[in-house]
Amino acid sequence: MKYVILVGDGMGDYPMAELGGKTPLEAAKTPFMDELARRGELGCARTIPPGKEPGSDIANLAIMGYDPERYHTGRAPLEAAALGVDLAPAEVAFRCNLVTLRHEGPQLIMEDYAAGHITSEEAREIIQVLDSALGRDGRRFYPGVSYRHLLVWTEGDAAWRTYPPHDWTGKEVGHLMDAGAAAPLWDLVRASWPILKDYDINRRRLAAGKRPATSIWLWGQGRPPQMPTLNERFGLTGAVISAVDLIRGIGKYAGLKPILVPGATGFLDTNYAGKVAAALDALKEMDLAFVHVEAPDEAGHSGELQLKLQAIEDFDAKVVGPMRAGLDQLGDYRLLVLCDHFTPLILRTHTDEPVPFILYDSRTPGDRPRPYTEAAAKDAGLLLDQAADLLPRLLER
Repeated sequence: MKYVILVGDGMGDYPMAELGGKTPLEAAKTPFMDELARRGELGCARTIPPGKEPGSDIANLAIMGYDPERYHTGRAPLEAAALGVDLAPAEVAFRCNLVTLRHEGPQLIMEDYAAGHITSEEAREIIQVLDSALGRDGRRFYPGVSYRHLLVWTEGDAAWRTYPPHDWTGKEVGHLMDAGAAAPLWDLVRASWPILKDYDINRRRLAAGKRPATSIWLWGQGRPPQMPTLNERFGLTGAVISAVDLIRGIGKYAGLKPILVPGATGFLDTNYAGKVAAALDALKEMDLAFVHVEAPDEAGHSGELQLKLQAIEDFDAKVVGPMRAGLDQLGDYRLLVLCDHFTPLILRTHTDEPVPFILYDSRTPGDRPRPYTEAAAKDAGLLLDQAADLLPRLLER
């Protein structure tokens, strides 16, 4: 038996007037997910425990079978694992975004939490320059993918109040830097400004009409978690495939093999076919493949309806459809398809509603005409209050 989890990050959304009262998931053409909803089990799962921030770290930790209340210590330690950075128990890892801040008189605006989706090659050079200038006094910067990077800081405090930058797109953020206890953190953020202001890469990006990386933004900090592997818990071997360091880091702690796919970007131009091929190849030797696609979430954060519709349709046509066709050649399988959280276009950030999921078993297909949508999943009447229960359900344990 083979097991597959397909995550379309942030696909869930709210009804929109522009779509005649439909959600993007309802309006998008998703024949492969609709077919799975018709043939499989449909329901909702709560990926964000009450009181927890609705982030991809917490949600995907739960989807991989780990109760966030017990195992979540922060986002950045998980990303550190993906980058091969081994944290000492006392070290604190911070997510380090490259962002575009804009000064408007006395105000400081978060113009872009992703610095125009800066390329990994450009960002690597910038992070190396920042490490040379600011990587001292127990601090070290590590390059990641696109705008997502890492700072390890021995003097950092896991209790400092920090803020996900995607929650502040288009908003004034200068007032966030007035916190007394976290003053060293904001001093470090400000120290990046003169380094980046006239840097060559930023001048070239501006000349090309692209947004520059004007600042670092530190958040999601924590110390390393202690987690048993899925092999220790269930005797499973498997692989995790994602362009996002966070997801590969969770997989690494879970004992899954991280597979880097050339051309996987975390955006709409990602290498969908490469991800599917890598998953199917891994399943020839392993039990489980976890495939994560970031594009719907990025479209949600940007607030662009057409991009979100495209991202959802691409996930269906370029991941779900080909994956099922490939699995049909491998024998019996059980397939879980879901989003990790909602990223409503109207809000441009994550929310904590239970997410719709499909669980399909190739041995026992059903036939209940219904689509894969938020409303249809809710109407199905199945609600798992702990999304960490999804994995045992997938494994029939």
